[in-house]
Amino acid sequence: MEKTVVELFAGVGGFRVGLNKIKKIGKDGRAIENGDWTFVWANQWEPATKSQEAFDCYALRFGKEGASNEDISMVNKKKIPDHTLLVGGFPCQDYSVARSLSQEKGIEGKKGVLWWQINDILKAKKPKFVLLENVDRLLKAPSKQRGQAFGIMLRCFADAGYGVQWKVINAADYGHAQRRRRTFIFAFHKSTEYYKSFKIKVKSEKTEDVILHDSMFSAPFPSMKVIEPIDGNVSDKEKYPTVLEVSEKFAADFESDGYCIDGHYWTMKTSSTYKGKKKTLGKILDTKNVPDYCYKVNVEKFKYLKGAKKIKRTAKNGHEYVYSEGPIPFPDNLDMPGRTMLTSEGTTNRSSHLIQDPVSGKYRILTPVECERMDEFPDNWTNTGMSPKKRYFIAGNALVCGLIEAMGEQIGKIIDGEK
Repeated sequence: MEKTVVELFAGVGGFRVGLNKIKKIGKDGRAIENGDWTFVWANQWEPATKSQEAFDCYALRFGKEGASNEDISMVNKKKIPDHTLLVGGFPCQDYSVARSLSQEKGIEGKKGVLWWQINDILKAKKPKFVLLENVDRLLKAPSKQRGQAFGIMLRCFADAGYGVQWKVINAADYGHAQRRRRTFIFAFHKSTEYYKSFKIKVKSEKTEDVILHDSMFSAPFPSMKVIEPIDGNVSDKEKYPTVLEVSEKFAADFESDGYCIDGHYWTMKTSSTYKGKKKTLGKILDTKNVPDYCYKVNVEKFKYLKGAKKIKRTAKNGHEYVYSEGPIPFPDNLDMPGRTMLTSEGTTNRSSHLIQDPVSGKYRILTPVECERMDEFPDNWTNTGMSPKKRYFIAGNALVCGLIEAMGEQIGKIIDGEK
């Protein structure tokens, strides 16, 4: 089976960098790809701005052929090239559905919610395998109906003929230089040998053994059980005849690990048992190439923002309350992995990293290259003419490519085992 890929919401190509083990940029500005994954189509479109810096970066590093800069909702899903693996990182949104105005029995998701674009591709192209990334709170969203969002996704996968495995991974727990927690979802179509063999394991083995030893995530991200597994069903035809009823009625506590077959899911909280080398923030610094603007920081304001505080506030209804924040390290500890980068990285705010440079001894923010290293992109990957502010934004919006590299090796073995 060919290892062909379609990349959705591609950004600057984090999934491709990981899957094809890209470590360097060639003299022509193109990525030097070391893997055997063939990317047949990619889509990146930023609706909030006229400029499309992320797409421009993707096109420069990989070429414009097969790269789409069009609103994914306007793309004819049937015309997307056939592919074995569908990948993408998409936002956690309100996935609720409602009855269609045009069809009494039909349902429709909210416009602009990107999950429904993925769902349309599943139905139109039926890729054998799917790998998705989302924030860790996806499993608990929304707060008013915990687990509803993920329950809708599991039901959609089940209706489309897919089994699912998921895992919340903190990259730092597995040797990477950023404490970034994300939910990863691996889906596999019922027509695959992998689905059939995994279903046999589900029926014959203990749930905790399936999660700890038989999942795609098990080998690269070893874990141990924290709580006993719990189960549920998003495809109960009496409770949930359609995904509409899941949207309206379903609520559950999904834990950090789990799997779902035929709509029946099992989930268990786990913790890392990784014993390998760990990478720290200090080890990825680029102290020889620090732009002057990185030192132009308001140190006292950073101290205040990162310090503990209690502030009296008044709500719109006149109710007074105290807003509290605990302290975070000032400066950031170079002997630990960095904190999760946000899109506001590099600005004067509580979440930005502020370090004491080990060479100059001065306080400064991270450089764009150091942020790329935290995400495990090659140096200067986003140095394509965009502003430093945009480079920081993209770094905060990306994923840790090394995690995808490890998953890619496992998925590659699975595909090699298909007929």
